[in-house]
Amino acid sequence: MSKRPPAVPSLPAETPSIRVRGARTHNLKNIDLDLPRQQLVVITGLSGSGKSSLAFDTLYAEGQRRYVESLSAYARQFLQLMDKPDVDVIEGLSPAISIEQKATSHNPRSTVGTVTEIHDYLRLLYARAGTPFCPDHDLPLEAQSVSQMVDAVLALPEDTRLMILAPVVRDRKGEFVELFQDMQAQGFVRFRIGSGGEPGVVFEAAELPKLKKTEKHDIDVVVDRLKVRPDMQQRLAESFEAALRIADGRAIALEMDSAAEHLFSSKFACPVCSYSLAELEPRLFSFNSPVGACPSCDGLGEVTAFDPDRVVAFPSLSLASGAVKGWDRRNAYTFSMLESVARHYGFDIDTPFEELPEAARQVILYGSGEEAIEFVYEAEGSGGRKRSVKRSHPFEGILPNFERRYRETDSVAVREELVRYQSNRPCPDCHGTRLRREARHVHLVDAASGTRTPIYEISHATLAEALHTFEHLALKGAKAEIADKVIREIRSRLSFLNNVGLDYLSLDRSADTLSGGEAQRIRLASQIGSGLTGVMYVLDEPSIGLHQRDNDRLIGTLKHLRDLGNSVLVVEHDEDMILAADHVVDMGPGAGVHGGRVIAQGTPAEVAASAESLTGQYLARKLKIPVPARRRRLADGTDPQVLRIVNARGNNLQGVTAEIPVGLFTCVTGVSGSGKSTLVNDTLYAAVARKLYQSHLEPAPHDEIQGLEVFDKVINVDQSPIGRTPRSNPATYTGLFTPIRELFAEVPTARERGYGPGRFSFNVAGGRCEACQGDGVIKVEMHFLPDVYVPCDVCHGRRYNRETLEVLYKGKNINDVLELTVEDAHVFFSAVPAIARKLKTLLDVGLGYVRLGQSATTLSGGEAQRVKLALELSKRDTGRTLYILDEPTTGLHFHDIELLLRVLHQLRDHGNTIVVIEHNLDVIKTADWLIDMGPEGGAGGGTVVATGTPEEIARHPASHTGRYLRPLLDA
Repeated sequence: MSKRPPAVPSLPAETPSIRVRGARTHNLKNIDLDLPRQQLVVITGLSGSGKSSLAFDTLYAEGQRRYVESLSAYARQFLQLMDKPDVDVIEGLSPAISIEQKATSHNPRSTVGTVTEIHDYLRLLYARAGTPFCPDHDLPLEAQSVSQMVDAVLALPEDTRLMILAPVVRDRKGEFVELFQDMQAQGFVRFRIGSGGEPGVVFEAAELPKLKKTEKHDIDVVVDRLKVRPDMQQRLAESFEAALRIADGRAIALEMDSAAEHLFSSKFACPVCSYSLAELEPRLFSFNSPVGACPSCDGLGEVTAFDPDRVVAFPSLSLASGAVKGWDRRNAYTFSMLESVARHYGFDIDTPFEELPEAARQVILYGSGEEAIEFVYEAEGSGGRKRSVKRSHPFEGILPNFERRYRETDSVAVREELVRYQSNRPCPDCHGTRLRREARHVHLVDAASGTRTPIYEISHATLAEALHTFEHLALKGAKAEIADKVIREIRSRLSFLNNVGLDYLSLDRSADTLSGGEAQRIRLASQIGSGLTGVMYVLDEPSIGLHQRDNDRLIGTLKHLRDLGNSVLVVEHDEDMILAADHVVDMGPGAGVHGGRVIAQGTPAEVAASAESLTGQYLARKLKIPVPARRRRLADGTDPQVLRIVNARGNNLQGVTAEIPVGLFTCVTGVSGSGKSTLVNDTLYAAVARKLYQSHLEPAPHDEIQGLEVFDKVINVDQSPIGRTPRSNPATYTGLFTPIRELFAEVPTARERGYGPGRFSFNVAGGRCEACQGDGVIKVEMHFLPDVYVPCDVCHGRRYNRETLEVLYKGKNINDVLELTVEDAHVFFSAVPAIARKLKTLLDVGLGYVRLGQSATTLSGGEAQRVKLALELSKRDTGRTLYILDEPTTGLHFHDIELLLRVLHQLRDHGNTIVVIEHNLDVIKTADWLIDMGPEGGAGGGTVVATGTPEEIARHPASHTGRYLRPLLDA
């Protein structure tokens, strides 16, 4: 008799919690957990303690997988199915949406407007409620019916003397004899003739003057003359119909006493010049459609052109010495041309380029135009003797020469060489608006103020300004009714974006330039706009890049998402966010293999009361990052020096001049969008890298940077990945793998077999497993299911062939070493100084839990940044390095921040200069010097509000940062 299957416990219709049993994903230690549904849950803990493994790789992965599996096989092939997490049971899950801090798009056509779909609504609004204007005469192109024309005339004062005219010729040359004869044959006997913009004169047919064939004329046919009276309605209608018929849909009502003209058109056409437009449609306003895109730049807003600053790479040198590469004394042909130009215009070719007269520089770069110059060329004569040949022709100019060669060459090498001298410039035709002329001249006309707004102005305004525009926009008549729903949708989306602290962005901001935090908050705003309920949202540090002032709005937004009936799970380290949560889960106790357990959970107060919880101790102030007892001051140095950025004008910077003390730890602070990144990354780093390394980065506009002579290196430690393939890992990136391979090559077994260091690389043939080519896994395509990666059945995931794995060092083979965490490897290699030193730097930056062979693609942005920092720490220190870090506390717990600060202070103590963009108050309070930008974001920012020590900033009345810093310093 067959056994009955065990009964499956039925869940109530509304499960009060998400039940997790036996979660073992990555480093999770078989944990059991109940999370309340429809609450704001914050998961916190040390870096590497298992927060993301729980939130993203377990809860989100399973929620998404279950939803996708409910779809048809046809629908599933278009969706990426996540791996099934290693967990026994998860109950009470909702469909899951993940909002991570990945860049939105690298497509240059993708903007904040297109990502949020606001631009789509704007296109619809302008197509349905916009008024087109003539680009040349600035007159509205409004198609009017005859009835509307009659009503407009009858609205004039009674007894106004009028002439109804048909404008048949505008600004055209000719005698027009046939035209006059044709009009007279139709019964018209009076004509108004003008030229050169002068008011026209009315002539009877018998008195018509002979017009000059070479002059431009304006000719109107007089259709009727009358006085405005209510009973004239029928006569006016007939007169307008006649005028419209003979003048291709145009008519003029001329007031005979005041000479005022009223222009009418039955088409979307200019009453003066016949400029016309087909019916407005949304695609006319899309820069991604051929219908709306500017034809010169194809809707990108930028064109690539040869940049004089790149072509003249060394302006302090003369042309003879090499101001322009390839045009100096070493290149006889091009240099002889420049000598002839110098002779013709009378300037010295040995004078530094920057000291040459402006006219001479223009000729060298752009050519002599039509002016011929006598050139002397060397030619091969009879018997192999050289002879001089003289030729007179205009000088092409270096930039046109480059353009011609780039256009005509078939050589890839020549093109690659020439591309180095190009840079992007705003399109000269659309001025960066991306749209064609027709779209740029369609405006929304405010009924109350008469203000006209083109679509590109709204796109270029900050989101706060755009919201203000739509909150006060009043359209009239049918347009108001048509646009009502569209405007409400635009207003709603703009409002959500402003509420998550993005009021300083503009709709035309390229999505590629957004930080991870900004991209995440844009997605968050889009989700709120969708109004879904019953969903589980999983977010990864949404507070990244946010000033404390904007944090409250973000927390309010997350609570709004919760109040719609959703479960909101947030991986976060921000203290305000933790304290605002309904439920907190603290993971730990350590990182990597030492983590993966739930140390404490409950309300923020319950976690703060837990003695085992490291997070709780920081929340309860039992542990804290101390304020330095004594700060290094500018005057501490024997010869105080500063790095001075003069008149920085990039993006929203308003002619900023800022001083960064050399040898100190400086924090650049300010609300989001205040200009910190523009000042530090786009101006300072780009200019210094160009000066020290001839980098091709384009610095933001500024006058100069003074004090650079004290530096021999600049290092920008950003959060970009350390490698884009699974083969890149911390060991290969930091150079640690090279001495490890050399060490294995010295093992007796390896020497007997003649193995060199290359034998222990999984990137080249020899020692690696050829079945999987050193990947350790083999990809199996599953078509309707996601691709499956199975361990290689030859090497069993160990990357190397059997012979290579037989070489052991202290009982471990090369694969075993790659599987070690940094912490374990430091103990294992303690007797090898070259390896131990590099491992110590990885430990110092808090990466003890990362495996040496861990794929670079699995590292977070904060981890990748700290790997780069470790690499720099391991190099020989000159004490003359400028370090630039952008939000290094991303992804760091309070405890990890303390480790990071020790490293940064250590670099500073060696004489280096540290510049950090940061919002974290624990970092700000330990800095030597602060530069606070603001006061607001976008157009309201771009100035230096205050500079000084943290104590001085805390007392500054205009500093938002100071207001939040004061309680920490007072405590």
